[in-house]
Amino acid sequence: MDRKLSAILAADVVGYSALMERDEAGTFERLRAGRKELFEPEIARHHGQIFKLMGDGILAEFGSVVDAVECAVSLQRGLAERNAAVPEDQRIRVRIGINLGEVIVDGEDRYGEGVNVAARLQQLADPGGICVSGKVAREVEKKLAFGFEPMGDQKVKNIAEPVQAFRVILEGQAPRQPAQSWPPRWVWAAAAVPVLILVLAGTAWQFWPTATLGGKPSVAVLPFDNYGGDEATGRLADGLTDDIITDLAGFPEFQVIARNSTEQCRDQPAVPSEVGKALGAGFVVEGSIQRQPDRVRITAQLIDAKTGKHIWSQRWDRPDEDLFAIQIEISEQISNRLGGGAGLVQEAGRITAHRKPPENLNAYEFYLLGTEKLEQVNQADVEEAVKLLTRAVELDPGLARAWVELSHSHVILAGFGVEPDKNRALSAEAAERAVRLDPSDAEAHVVYASTLGDKGELERAKAEFDTALRLAPGQFEVLTFYIDWASTFGEPERGAQLVDKAVSLNPGFPMWSARIFTHAYFMAGRYEDALRMLDRLTPENYGRKHWVMRSGALAAIGRTEEAKVSVTDALRRFPNLTVEGLVNQPGFNEAERQRLIETMRLAGFADCAKAEELAKIKKPLRLPECASP
Repeated sequence: MDRKLSAILAADVVGYSALMERDEAGTFERLRAGRKELFEPEIARHHGQIFKLMGDGILAEFGSVVDAVECAVSLQRGLAERNAAVPEDQRIRVRIGINLGEVIVDGEDRYGEGVNVAARLQQLADPGGICVSGKVAREVEKKLAFGFEPMGDQKVKNIAEPVQAFRVILEGQAPRQPAQSWPPRWVWAAAAVPVLILVLAGTAWQFWPTATLGGKPSVAVLPFDNYGGDEATGRLADGLTDDIITDLAGFPEFQVIARNSTEQCRDQPAVPSEVGKALGAGFVVEGSIQRQPDRVRITAQLIDAKTGKHIWSQRWDRPDEDLFAIQIEISEQISNRLGGGAGLVQEAGRITAHRKPPENLNAYEFYLLGTEKLEQVNQADVEEAVKLLTRAVELDPGLARAWVELSHSHVILAGFGVEPDKNRALSAEAAERAVRLDPSDAEAHVVYASTLGDKGELERAKAEFDTALRLAPGQFEVLTFYIDWASTFGEPERGAQLVDKAVSLNPGFPMWSARIFTHAYFMAGRYEDALRMLDRLTPENYGRKHWVMRSGALAAIGRTEEAKVSVTDALRRFPNLTVEGLVNQPGFNEAERQRLIETMRLAGFADCAKAEELAKIKKPLRLPECASP
């Protein structure tokens, strides 16, 4: 009987039975194609070999543990790319576990505890995630650019001793700082899971928070309760929990507690505040699912773990065929309230940062304070935002989200007329760096797309926006920045439809987005919606274009007298405002110009710019009525 030391990779499909139940032939074909086109080539490329195939899983052996981890990361990225074009309910997601241990060689097969531990680690991984043993983490932590989050000692089935487990951090691509001698500092947080067990058992506990990334607050999604009690409803509850965790993990603003940790709460009367303390989570998501004949009822709540206050709750009662649409909606609603539009997690982090002396702030907290300044959208605060965000990237050059906001800041300063050429160049540089650091960050692609659009590279800009929408189709800010460009891309109707979606995701949307939404509605000819959006602003917040849209929209829907008053107010603030003067401004395509010309004339604006005003415009587009004799 031969033995040898090997790295074993175990992969298994999430929700395989449910996928087969919904579409047996299609699921089988997608699994077969994924194995032939992705898994087999990648494993071979990383010098591994598959030694066992199951219906929904594989086992592979590698001579190098570095190859095994790199292969696992490539597989998860490849699956994410393949899933981008597949409907949510048909996507193939896998969990991957990797162990380094001794195996028994029997021809082409492998046996022993080295294999068994890999299979158990796979069960601990998040959907779309990778879980490795302590042995693997020790071997590769100084050799690879991936981070490792401790999950504690795990007691797993049929393995006598607890297994030390780590989650591979896939969110960022920046190299980590050189590691300290083993064990790293973050290992000491691994006691959080045993502490949680004590909490749920009613035993006195001591709070040891789990590790967080760069000081980020975290959220724990508890297993959804199955009020039906049957196995089918239980699968739906598990699927819903997995999907919410996966969707929330796409937000760089906070950390999501691993599923295996929150699984300890299943079927326990857990108090959110106690769960939050044990897991180091600032927020807790809990909910339930109940099936009735032909219907499904789902509830979900978002709770501040510190205070126990319910921040948000909602109930869905719909035909059961809508289940997957409901799953998506729940994930989007919670995601945007936490980190997207409403920014509840960010706000909690800002409060903490304000309480600390400046010399004690970390990179993430400088980032939070910078975004707070940026939201004020005035020159002084944006200049302060640049200072804070620059400090963030000095402390952590790999913090992609800080580069994203730095790009926003520089382009806003350019808009204020502050060294426009220099700030636009700095914005483009920061955006490109953000995409390079974290290709999975949808908002990084958004800012990069905007810089490309500003340079007139509309085809490349559209491609980057499409990538962002594939990565985060329900993220408020991603939708909003695409909406800002939709009309320029010749898609005004789509832009207006996405405004409807963005508003439903974040009814309390910020003022800066109302400016963008007004433009989108106006260019789609939805004038009453544009006027309602303008009502969210005050006249002091109007620019020239906002006065034009207000006046033009009023005239277009027949409110002539109000339109005349609006024109008078606009000319009081901008005496040289004319049709020719506005449509000659850069950034409008021909369809947008024609809509502006039509509505401005209806409202009563003069066609022709004065000579001195026209002289300021580069390459003026003269209206026929304004042509020189």
